Amino acid sequence: MAREVTATWQADELGPVKVVFLRPMPRMAAVVVLDNLTLGPAIGGVRWSPSVSVAEVARLARAMTVKNAAAGLPYGGGKSGIYLPPCPDGESRHPAMRAFARAIEQLTDYIPGPDMGTDEGCMAVVHDEIGRAVGLPSVLGGIPLDELGATGYGLACCADALAADKVIELDGARVVVQGFGAVGTHAARFLAERGARIIAVSDVAGATCREDGLDVEALLAAKREHRSVAAFPGGTPCDRDEILWKECELLVPAAGPDVFTAGNAARVRAKVILQGANIPATAEAERIFHRQGVLSVPDVIANAGGVICAAVEQQGGNHAQAFAAIEEKICANTAELVDRLDAGTSLPREAATAMAMGRLRAAAGYRRHF
Repeated sequence: MAREVTATWQADELGPVKVVFLRPMPRMAAVVVLDNLTLGPAIGGVRWSPSVSVAEVARLARAMTVKNAAAGLPYGGGKSGIYLPPCPDGESRHPAMRAFARAIEQLTDYIPGPDMGTDEGCMAVVHDEIGRAVGLPSVLGGIPLDELGATGYGLACCADALAADKVIELDGARVVVQGFGAVGTHAARFLAERGARIIAVSDVAGATCREDGLDVEALLAAKREHRSVAAFPGGTPCDRDEILWKECELLVPAAGPDVFTAGNAARVRAKVILQGANIPATAEAERIFHRQGVLSVPDVIANAGGVICAAVEQQGGNHAQAFAAIEEKICANTAELVDRLDAGTSLPREAATAMAMGRLRAAAGYRRHF
C-alpha cells in the first residue's frame, strides 16, 4: 500500500505555479517546485537528502526566484528535492539520478543543476537522459561551478563590494567558515587571496581554528587527504558548532538550512554574515541580526555566483565569461543593497526582495494576459 504524502507550503501572488510529487523508482520519492516563471524557465538545483521537506524545497525555490530576478537573469525560480539517504562509499548515484531525470522529462520549464548532495557528475547523467541540465563537467562543454568555485568566488566579490563601500576592511579581516565543502573551501581560498585571515573552519566531522590564520592551501590538501579538517596539524581542534559564535569580521555559513534561529542568533559576534548556504537563517534570526547591528547579506545576493555561472553556461558562455558576470552582477547588487539599507530601515532580505520584485513586475508587463 502506497504511503500517503501530505505537505504544506506557502503560496502568494508570485507562486508556486506548480508543485509535483514524484516516485521515480521503488523506495525513492522526489518533489519539484516551480515557483515563478515570469522571467523564463526555472533554474534551480537538485537537493539530495533524507531529511529534505516540501516546505524547504518551496522556500529554496522562492529564494531562486528572488536570486535570479535580483541578478537580472532571464530565468525563473525552481528547486527539487530527492528523499534518499546518501549513497554508501563506492555506490553509484547514477541509477537514481537517471530515474529522477526520466521523471522530470516532461517538466520542460525546469532546468536542474547541482545542489547539496549532487554534483557535476549527477548533472551529466540528467543531461544524458533528457538533454537538459546545467553545471555540467567541462568535458561535456559545461562550466563545473563546484569544481571552479563559482559560488565561493561570488561570496568574495560580495566582500569586495562591501569593502569598497567601507562596510568592512578585507585586509586582515578575521573570517569563520562553517561548512568547508564545495562552497566553503573556495570562499576561504578567494577571501584569503584578498588578505583576509581565515581563523576557523568546520565540516561535518569537526573543526579547526587558529587565531593568527590558517594556511588555506595546506588545509585544502589535508581535507583532500583526510576528508575532514578536524585533524589538520596546522590548527587547533575545536567544537564544530562553537565556531559560529567566535568574534570575527566575516562569518560565512556554507552548510545546511536554518543554522541560525531565534534561539541562537543573539550569540553571533560577527560584523558581517555572508550567507554562503541557501536559507541558512530563519526570518526571526535575520530580524535579531538586524537589531544587533550585524549585517547579514542574504543568500539571494551573496551566493548567486552559482546560478549566474549556470545561466552563462546555459547561454553557451565559457568560464571566463561566467566569472566576469559573477563579479559584475554581485558587486552591483551588493552596492545597491547597501544603498537601500542606508536609505531606510528595511531588513537586508526585504531590500533584496524589493530589488527582485521591481524586475519581476517590469517583466510581467510584457507577458500575455487573457
